[in-house]
Amino acid sequence: MTTIKLGNGFGLAAVAIAAAAVFGGGSAQAAEISPQDLALIDRLTWGVNGSTVVQFQKLGAARWIDQQLHPRTDGALPQPAAVQIEAMSDASGLTPAAITAFQEQAKEANQLTDPEARKTAKQAYQQALNDRAKQAASRSILRALYAPDQLRERMTWFWLNHFNVHQSKAELRLLVGDYEDRAIRAHALGKFGDLLRATLRHPAMLRYLDNAGNANGHLNENYAREIMELHTMGVGSGYTQADVEALAKILTGVGIDYRPEDPKLKPALAGQLVRDGAFEFNPARHDYSDKVFLGQTIRGSGLAEVDQALDLIAHNPATAQHVSRKIATYFVSDEPPQSLIDRMAKAFIASDGDIAQVLAAMIGAPEFSASLKTAARFKDPVGYVYSAVRLAYDDKVVLNTLPIQRWLGRLGEGLYERQTPDGYPLVASAWNGPGQMMLRFEIARRIGSGSAGLFKPDQPDAKDRPAFPLLQNALYFEGLRQTLSSTTRGVLDQAISPQDWNTLYLSSPEFMVRQRAEAPHEPS
Repeated sequence: MTTIKLGNGFGLAAVAIAAAAVFGGGSAQAAEISPQDLALIDRLTWGVNGSTVVQFQKLGAARWIDQQLHPRTDGALPQPAAVQIEAMSDASGLTPAAITAFQEQAKEANQLTDPEARKTAKQAYQQALNDRAKQAASRSILRALYAPDQLRERMTWFWLNHFNVHQSKAELRLLVGDYEDRAIRAHALGKFGDLLRATLRHPAMLRYLDNAGNANGHLNENYAREIMELHTMGVGSGYTQADVEALAKILTGVGIDYRPEDPKLKPALAGQLVRDGAFEFNPARHDYSDKVFLGQTIRGSGLAEVDQALDLIAHNPATAQHVSRKIATYFVSDEPPQSLIDRMAKAFIASDGDIAQVLAAMIGAPEFSASLKTAARFKDPVGYVYSAVRLAYDDKVVLNTLPIQRWLGRLGEGLYERQTPDGYPLVASAWNGPGQMMLRFEIARRIGSGSAGLFKPDQPDAKDRPAFPLLQNALYFEGLRQTLSSTTRGVLDQAISPQDWNTLYLSSPEFMVRQRAEAPHEPS
């Protein structure tokens, strides 16, 4: 690796030219940008970088926000990121046949009589499952870092957390990538009712919350309870235990079947069978009695009961309030103003749960604008790591996301690793403990001092490609510097090398929080 020796102050213009010559540069050059615009960009994306600022300035705030709320359907990634995703085993979808093949692999391993051979075969099976989960996380990270439709990526993470599943249960390591790609991302800015149905029909959710075993005579209330408590209406919203039991009965027969052949059914029930990929509604397992749910009678009619129940939940005012509150907590503050929640809930009801319109109501609200100036939102681990890599390397695509996956795991917010269905905490106060800060400083040093393994492909005999971020660049001088306190600027001025400066900046108090439209007040 080439070393550039510099004294205090670095000779900044010379550093930029030398670094571009040695490492290839690559980040877009932003013109002067206001702290207010930086705060808006940072709030709606996975972090400010030069190329996003350039696009923002090209379009203007109104058009940029509109494109984020209503992105083009392709969501094109930079070619180096797209190539990595296209090479993944289930990037184009996960078929029941592929899952069956994994199940056969497990079955064959268990049938081996030689203990060592059985152990080796089981390890190979587990490694294959782990590889699929790592690929899923890699796809998620590449899209978060490089997709132009950043708000859709922010909302994909939000909904993945809202409709949480845990990868270590049963075969979920096979399913989480498909769940994120097709149940979550595809509806992240669409209608909430469609999103709710997509999660209900995905085998990842049905397996995680045990509805695959929910049948007439063997009632399992897990999924019904979490739909009402976590996914829609929320605790204390007026539903009763009787409503949970009724919804559980409505959901009987909603499950999973990976086999290509249909189950054997009585002729009277055969027409009620519904299969869609791995999703199955098996009428032989369904409770066809009439149910009273949220004060409404739902006649026993099979899968149609599920649609009726979901309509009742999705259109309940409590759902509009609960979902709006969670979105406002995610974007605005740990305790968002009730006036903002009411504004968003009104948009939710008026638009039939159109998520983009709910977000538009939030972004256009005076409470949101005020929060850009006053609310120093401490970043959760995902927000911290993604924003650091986006700022450090901009559109220079990383070749290995495993370091990022490990950082998120060590910081306590690993992708698909939350065991309980409530998802990771959205409140910033959950993430600012001393152990968290020590790990962040270590990550800041890894990113700021070199490639951190991000440019060493995850393959045998791969070589680490030279990469070194230059954070003291045009974006810094034309915008980010204005958001720093004089104390932080003074500390940065004492840096003894570009690597030291990068580390200090990425571990500064201002980088630990979302950008603000005003510099922090100096201590008296």
